[in-house]
Amino acid sequence: MGSLLRSEEMSLCQLFLQSEASYLCVAELGELGLVQFRDLNPDVNAFQRKFVLEVRRCDEMERKLRVLEKEIKKDEIPMSDMGDVPEAPLPRMMIELETTFEKLENELKEVNANAEALKKTYLELTELKHILQKTQQFFDEQSSDKGVRRFSEVQYFNTAMNSYLSAEGAPERFTTDLGFLAGVILRERIPAFERMLWRVCLGNVFLRQAEIEKPLEDPVTGDNVYKSVFIIFFQGEQLKSRVKKICEGFRATLYPCPDTAADRREMIAGVVSRIEELSTVLKQTNEHRHRVLVAAAKHIKDWIIKVKKIKAIYLTLNMFNLDLTRKCLIAECWCPVDDLERIHMALRRGTERSGSSVPSILNRMDTKETPPTFNRTNKFTQGFQNIVDAYGVAAYREVNPAPFSIISFPFLFAVMFGDAGHGLLMFLFALWMCLKEQSIAVQAKGNEIFKTFFGGRYLILLMGLFSIYTGFIYNDIFSKSLNIFGSSWKATTLPKTGLYPENMMLDPLTQYSDKPYWFGIDPVWQVSGNKILYLNSYKMKLSILLGVMQMLFGLVLGYYNHRYFGNRINIVCEFVPQVIFMLSIFGYLDLLILAKWVTIDAKDSSCAPSILITLINMFLYKYPDSPCSALPMYWGQQFIQTVLLILTLLCIPWMLCIKPYFLKKQNDLRMLSSMHSSNGENHNAYNADGEVAVTMESSGAAAEGEGGGHGHDGPFDLGDTIIHQVIHTIEACLGSISHTASYLRLWALSLAHAQLSEVLWSMVLNKGLTIAGKFPGGIIMYLAFGFWAILTVSVLLLMEGLSAFLHALRLHWVEFQSKFYSGSGYIFAPFSFETILNNEGDEVSS
Repeated sequence: MGSLLRSEEMSLCQLFLQSEASYLCVAELGELGLVQFRDLNPDVNAFQRKFVLEVRRCDEMERKLRVLEKEIKKDEIPMSDMGDVPEAPLPRMMIELETTFEKLENELKEVNANAEALKKTYLELTELKHILQKTQQFFDEQSSDKGVRRFSEVQYFNTAMNSYLSAEGAPERFTTDLGFLAGVILRERIPAFERMLWRVCLGNVFLRQAEIEKPLEDPVTGDNVYKSVFIIFFQGEQLKSRVKKICEGFRATLYPCPDTAADRREMIAGVVSRIEELSTVLKQTNEHRHRVLVAAAKHIKDWIIKVKKIKAIYLTLNMFNLDLTRKCLIAECWCPVDDLERIHMALRRGTERSGSSVPSILNRMDTKETPPTFNRTNKFTQGFQNIVDAYGVAAYREVNPAPFSIISFPFLFAVMFGDAGHGLLMFLFALWMCLKEQSIAVQAKGNEIFKTFFGGRYLILLMGLFSIYTGFIYNDIFSKSLNIFGSSWKATTLPKTGLYPENMMLDPLTQYSDKPYWFGIDPVWQVSGNKILYLNSYKMKLSILLGVMQMLFGLVLGYYNHRYFGNRINIVCEFVPQVIFMLSIFGYLDLLILAKWVTIDAKDSSCAPSILITLINMFLYKYPDSPCSALPMYWGQQFIQTVLLILTLLCIPWMLCIKPYFLKKQNDLRMLSSMHSSNGENHNAYNADGEVAVTMESSGAAAEGEGGGHGHDGPFDLGDTIIHQVIHTIEACLGSISHTASYLRLWALSLAHAQLSEVLWSMVLNKGLTIAGKFPGGIIMYLAFGFWAILTVSVLLLMEGLSAFLHALRLHWVEFQSKFYSGSGYIFAPFSFETILNNEGDEVSS
């Protein structure tokens, strides 16, 4: 509990490393993850540091590995893990890794270039094959419908062109041979291509096109594209030049096409033969590329880890100073005091691995700097610590709220979320994540929302468990109650008709047994008309009791803070009056609530005093004889309340004036002491209150550091001290009132959750249960249950659960932690390979 209650004791150390052993010593410290290095070269540019060349080499290796990893993922090749995380390689292994990566990159570049060239040639041959086939179809269409005679190809297209132009209204007719160009173009560009040909060539061309049914692979991007074959007939060189320019503009590819059918058939045979040969070569090239990537995929994860570790080591070494005279590197680092022996052993291992005969030296330093905050956590406590750190990191050695939040946070959540059925669903979901955490952890990296749920799996587990408990306390399970132990209310005898009336009044004097319901709320309240009135009173008072207890506990933790840091002024001038102020008002209110619960029963309920009116009359100092709600609850109530009211009023000037007075006196004594010390005199000899002076000096620095006056190490300023104390007093007095009222959210959200669950039952599931008819009723019940289950999970579990979580978060951050927690520290961020690899892995997956 000691390490959980406060952060670890830290020490600033100076580290002397021999140049030949520095790399392996830092590697051992990175595996240990318990040392936070300080940058001793903050003003030096990153490109001017000693190991910048090694860092750039690591960057280049990371670039090559990223390219290789991208190709492996492109081919969907699984990357296997080698098991244990590899250690940081030796410095001389960088050359071997660079050689391996260079060889792989060059081989992959060569294979990709050859494959791209082969694919480009394959695409061209495929397009040429389609052109020859489609062109042959165009030429075969010259035969007449009757098939009596065949014209020559040129005569056919002369006739076709003349008839085409005559239909368009052109007076000129062709009497000479026509030329043509054939090619392929993207299918979506055909309409624009045709319009451009018509406008530029003034309608003096004839275009035929046909779609290529199968998609073709782009050799550069690898995407499938759809193209069409076209053939353009024209007359003259001028139109030929225009057609070529238009084809270039639309990125259409032109191919040679013979004039005669025999030449076309011969070319098709040659093209098909070349395509078959090219397919074989391309298949072999892809197989070779696949073999290279499969071999690389077996080691790429280990390579990535090794390179990241090397880079992290050299980046850390760049933070050190180089002592040329001693030929060693000097570093400064924060270390946990309890782990100094482990750090010494890690340095010894690194020195032995390097073969150096000179040991590394670790010296503790004296410093006035505030150390970082380091709270040891495990997978169970990490989620609760993250909640606390999200508000602010604790000051060094300040009380850590996380161990107390392990119980208080899920319990306050459950008070607002009190339904045993919903809590059971939440508990089972969290239990599944806890039991399958190893397999789920890998899947959670790619989903930020699910990663958040997975990180808080133990928190959700406790929230569900406590919700089951409070659900049984409220006797609320999916908005229904269980009559396990038998109701303590006894109804009257059955009337002669055999049925109870729809509305009947149960008299607690005659129809309630002496034995209360054994556990939780009596189930009769579920069917009572005044259920909300009863539960409102119960939950509202329960919220006040829980809130005052938690705030008083926060003040007690504040006392432990003051005592640990030796702040006697804060104990006398802050803790004591705050506790008196809280107990005089809200502690007394809690006693009245408990006393009314215990002492007043059904016999006295007709004239039971009101706690709210009693508290209001206490501050107004009014004690009327009537009505019943204003009557005293016990003998001597006026005297007790008068004393409490006087104590409450005295606490305000107590908090406001006494602390600035003591701080001013302490500062005057310090100044006189420094003046006499400069004159060579004993400063304790002149002071009749010397003992008081020494006592105040022992707590002065800490008192100023925690808001003792001016909040910094500069000269004492009485005005700033008074202003600070006024603000603190107002915050303490008004905050205790507003924070107590804020705990009423426990009652409000519990009521809202219960009513929403009841509405969902009565408006959805109950309707499905009461549908008449067997067959249609079963279908409607099936649909109603599905709709009810979806709304239960989405609204009551997710939305209401998130709302209760946020309100519990606010109660801990503001109402509880403000009583003792400053949150002004900074987190301990050690040099750790595990942290580096996990963080970079999350960035890649996201």
